[in-house]
Amino acid sequence: MEYWDGLLKTPYYLVDETLLKQNLEILGEVSGRAGCKILLAQKAFSMFSVYPLLREYLAGSAASGLFEARLGHEEFGGETHVFSAAYREDEFDEILRYADHVVFNSPSQVKKYGERVKAAGKSAGLRLNPECSTQEGHAIYDPCSPGSRLGTTKRNLESAGKFETELLPYLDGFHFHTLCEQNSDALETTLAVLEEKFGNYLPRLKWLNLGGGHHITREDYDRERLIRLILKLREKYGLEIYLEPGEAVVLNAGFLVSTVLETMENGIEIAVLDTSAACHMPDVLEMPYRPPVLGGGEPGEKPHTYRLGGPTCLAGDVIGDYSFDTPLTEGKKVIFSDMALYTMVKNNTFNGMPLPSLVLRDLQGRFRPVKEFGYEDFKGRLS
Repeated sequence: MEYWDGLLKTPYYLVDETLLKQNLEILGEVSGRAGCKILLAQKAFSMFSVYPLLREYLAGSAASGLFEARLGHEEFGGETHVFSAAYREDEFDEILRYADHVVFNSPSQVKKYGERVKAAGKSAGLRLNPECSTQEGHAIYDPCSPGSRLGTTKRNLESAGKFETELLPYLDGFHFHTLCEQNSDALETTLAVLEEKFGNYLPRLKWLNLGGGHHITREDYDRERLIRLILKLREKYGLEIYLEPGEAVVLNAGFLVSTVLETMENGIEIAVLDTSAACHMPDVLEMPYRPPVLGGGEPGEKPHTYRLGGPTCLAGDVIGDYSFDTPLTEGKKVIFSDMALYTMVKNNTFNGMPLPSLVLRDLQGRFRPVKEFGYEDFKGRLS
């Protein structure tokens, strides 16, 4: 398949509708067989022009605050769930207009806002911290790390007052989110700890949200184990089960198309692109990780190795070292894959860098420009 069109100005993000649909079909099968509901975590992907396709397979969307909740309510439909580490008083009534489920981070937030949630006819939940880290190498994304502000520990729940009289009247469910790009074995480990610490509360609730970080659409993901775990929870506790993956929805379905502006040498061959790690794929520096390049190999694997970097003034604006079959020259296209997740939602205009356009490759293979950005988008963020 071709993932660039010579008529389109680079850089641009491209979402392949065919690949996206393949992921959605997997998620739809899991949802159907397990009897659970799967939500889109908008924090990873919010390209709402494809929400009509997504809602054919998913039950709704998950938000991290007011704006995402409004976007999910207006553009996605279905159920709208929202979680925040702490809610703002001046935003809460508006959140209640959009959200169906409101998840609180602490017992004190439940006590502060729970009555208003119930009065609005909405469902309330409490995020738990089972203090069970299963990640390796992603401390920045580990809500179970020591000193974490995310979720309520067993000790904090037990010290918050009498559960049956002070919290349960407002609560319909529990939520936890502890995984990051992980398989179902990590979920199984976490669930064992969760049941040990909080199992006595579960029969009194209506739902349990297992959060995100489940790489369900990855080729080696054990979906049969996931289905078994969900069915067991439903049978044992009579709970409605939710999942809210972000990456799994768009995994390997997006690309970032860039052009070589110049090549140079400084102990290694260097190619300066019209796209930036710092601006257009921030997780490359934040995670950090090395994004795949179509036709690119590891350094030295192919005859011509280059360090790919952006045009900004940041010395560390480097995407990584890659090798190619033929030399990179000015005007040549370099295409990064797996670029739908945590790209558009995190990009920025540092150095006045233009934001990449958004393009959809539809089910018929046609390139359809969805959105272009210009100077006014840069200026509008400033004063």
